Amino acid sequence: MADGDASSTGRAAEQAARQSYGRLVAYLARSWRDLAAIEDALGEAFARALATWPRSGVPANPDGWLLVATRNRLRDGARGSRLHADAVASLLVTGPDEAMEDPPVIPDKRLELMFVCAHPAIDPAMHAPLMLQVVLGLAAAEIASSFLVSPDAMGRRLGRAKMRIRDIGLSFQPPDRDDLPARMASVMEAIYAAYGQGWDSIASDDAARRGLSEEAVWLARVLVSLAPGDAEVLGLLALMLFCETRAGARRVDGRYVPLAEQDLARWDRPMLAEAEATLRAAGALAAPGRFQLEAAIQSAMVQSRLTGDDMRRPLLTLHIALTAFAPTIGNHVGRAAALADVDGAEAGLAELSRLPEEKTAAYQPFWALRTHLLEASGAPEPEIREARDRAIGLTTDPAVRAYLTRRAE
Repeated sequence: MADGDASSTGRAAEQAARQSYGRLVAYLARSWRDLAAIEDALGEAFARALATWPRSGVPANPDGWLLVATRNRLRDGARGSRLHADAVASLLVTGPDEAMEDPPVIPDKRLELMFVCAHPAIDPAMHAPLMLQVVLGLAAAEIASSFLVSPDAMGRRLGRAKMRIRDIGLSFQPPDRDDLPARMASVMEAIYAAYGQGWDSIASDDAARRGLSEEAVWLARVLVSLAPGDAEVLGLLALMLFCETRAGARRVDGRYVPLAEQDLARWDRPMLAEAEATLRAAGALAAPGRFQLEAAIQSAMVQSRLTGDDMRRPLLTLHIALTAFAPTIGNHVGRAAALADVDGAEAGLAELSRLPEEKTAAYQPFWALRTHLLEASGAPEPEIREARDRAIGLTTDPAVRAYLTRRAE
């Protein structure tokens, strides 16, 4: 087989992995409740696909091929185990084209499993991380970066959560429609974290990770179809659309371009109009929340670039409200930046100084903002250099690191 053919089939297998992973886990979990075993077996099935499809060609039904291979591996691993006897029997009779008597409550298998992962019997703090790993296939280290914990700690927590699911025999049947509102916040948190992973991977060679932004927007659209009257669901979609509007302007010839320097001709104006309309629809429901406020901040920054209007005080008001809803380290850093824009660099630095050191020590945006404010305030060069070195050292994106280095020079 030619190199081009082999690479195209390899890409087809990778595409199947991204699109089918959560759907297949959701399907298998209904009869086999050991998530760790499912993930191991599915991983082997994908490895076999990558090894065989370049030679034999991509099958007509990739999902069916992967499902059969995964079920066979699960059955082989469970032979002689009484614990999984019922699951084996179920796996023997189920197939990838099972008919359903009633239409599903949730019309997307990945989203369905995300709601399952938000079951009240599971530690609420692990709902979103479980969704990111089990449904979207992220590694523990990637998930850890979204929740500002160490990879080892996140790996241990995920392991304990999966053992809990196995030990209590949690049912993976999709939740009833009445159960969805109580689980919605965790699902939205996971979708936004997935979007952030895709946003941060714009320069990555990993197509699956880059595609997470698109996947997250799609899942948010499905959420809106499920809960069109939920203001925060609309706010989440609006927030991601505002960010996606500028996606084409963030990199030019491989160089990172910050918002203030972006070419407005590269913005997606139809998507921007959709984002504004979605945010207005959310606001009309008179139920403010975190995602709506974040979307409103994005809207204000975009409008400032488009019109030249001074939005500094409205932005500070929005940031103050946001930290009241969600007092995360990232939101507090954003508030400090907005305060500095209104009251000066010294006020921003004072706000940063009140943040706990254990939260800021490894948080790159903190050090990037501190560098900027120290420069603006005329601080001593050694103090500026220390903050700048921390900011550059904590930057994982090569293009952003090069931008910060150029500024330093």
